[in-house]
Amino acid sequence: MPELLEVIELGNPVLRQQAQPVHDVQSAHIQTLIDDLIVTVKQANGVGIAAPQVGQSDRLFIVASRPNLRYPNAPSMEPTAMINPRILAHADKMVKGWEGCLSIPGIRGQVPRYQAIAVEYTGRDGKQHQQELTDFVARIFQHELDHLDGIVFVDRVESTHDLMTEREYQRIVVG
Repeated sequence: MPELLEVIELGNPVLRQQAQPVHDVQSAHIQTLIDDLIVTVKQANGVGIAAPQVGQSDRLFIVASRPNLRYPNAPSMEPTAMINPRILAHADKMVKGWEGCLSIPGIRGQVPRYQAIAVEYTGRDGKQHQQELTDFVARIFQHELDHLDGIVFVDRVESTHDLMTEREYQRIVVG
């Protein structure tokens, strides 16, 4: 039975570490972690979650875009485990967009990200996948990939003027 995991917050040293590659995708540890991350991201109204956010230093994250209280306009997709992910290519164009993070509650920031990326990852079935991601889903992938490298979204904002509290974001941006 999948377990709801505690999401660690900014200040916990695991969030600033380089996560380790996953060598055995089919291991019970990794398969259980995937199930637990899916339950945790849904419960927290997130659209993505990385293993380091639950204190596990594995190169693994879940992209789980769907409309919810935190992201009412998010596109719907099945939660997808992405193991040892990497960006193969990216568009020249970067766009700023609002991001939040389960590990940095209460804050949103305008973060520049590539609008389109070509990615590669291993799925939970052990198979290699390549795909093109755009717009919001590309943003989620880049945000979660940063977690695997010890980077959080506030490291990427260009100015403190690009930060806002969650309450003001909901009032002003979401309306």
